[in-house]
Amino acid sequence: MRGSVVDMAVGIVIGGAFGKIVTSFVNDILMPPLALVSDQGQFVDLKLVLRQAVMEGAEVVKPAVTWNYGAFIQTIVDFVIIGTAIFMVIKAMNSLKRKKEEAPAPPPEPTKEETLLTEIRDLLKNK
Repeated sequence: MRGSVVDMAVGIVIGGAFGKIVTSFVNDILMPPLALVSDQGQFVDLKLVLRQAVMEGAEVVKPAVTWNYGAFIQTIVDFVIIGTAIFMVIKAMNSLKRKKEEAPAPPPEPTKEETLLTEIRDLLKNK
């Protein structure tokens, strides 16, 4: 049981680091070219304003209500990349496991009795 717990802990740490790498890839590499198409700056800033903010002088009385669909799409892209990577790793692990199971086990060594009986049989055949 101890080995399984250590394996799980290592998997969680590596998974967290992988999640950060994917998030950085999506935020810094993948989404900026898509933001060029939208003409709104960062892709994560894409939103649909449902209600404008209510201001009294320089003070905000009611904040704006928005649908932040850019952030949602960015999170979906993160999830798809991570999910695909995990699927591929699990698929590879299962195929390796199947190959181990398919390998035929070597025949067991004959017992002393079987060896002795074989020798007796061979001697009787030769007579």
